[in-house]
Amino acid sequence: MITAIEATPLTVGTKAPAFSLAASGVEGIVSLSDYAGKNLIIVFYPKDSTPGCTRQLCALRDDVDRFAKLNTAILGSNPGSITSHTSFSQKQGYPFPILVDADRTMARDYGALKENGTSIQRTVYIIDGTGVIRFAQQGMPTDDALEAAIKTFA
Repeated sequence: MITAIEATPLTVGTKAPAFSLAASGVEGIVSLSDYAGKNLIIVFYPKDSTPGCTRQLCALRDDVDRFAKLNTAILGSNPGSITSHTSFSQKQGYPFPILVDADRTMARDYGALKENGTSIQRTVYIIDGTGVIRFAQQGMPTDDALEAAIKTFA
């Protein structure tokens, strides 16, 4: 029997787990509470500077103004180092922070850590301004799908 290694996203309608982590492009620590009153897209992705991850984050970069008009901020997250995240962000021109989840606690708390305990399952969340999860999907939902989801509760 083969055991699945995929993670299971958290349930829409539940409170998002708190986090406080270092991130690229910002001084100090980034916390969920920093986004109170704003919608927040969080993208858990496997690795900096890989084709799929770059494509996904570049799409969000290109639509950052579109999401800002919906009172929505964006964060990336993976276990990479601040050096890796900073290099990746600068090379691609990302206007949003990438969280350093070195011990994978945030990924585990958000159901984005595969059963092997080390790999990240590509997962996207939208959290509303009160901290409630309004969208949770594995893979690479389109920016149109993310915008449509935000418009259902904004």
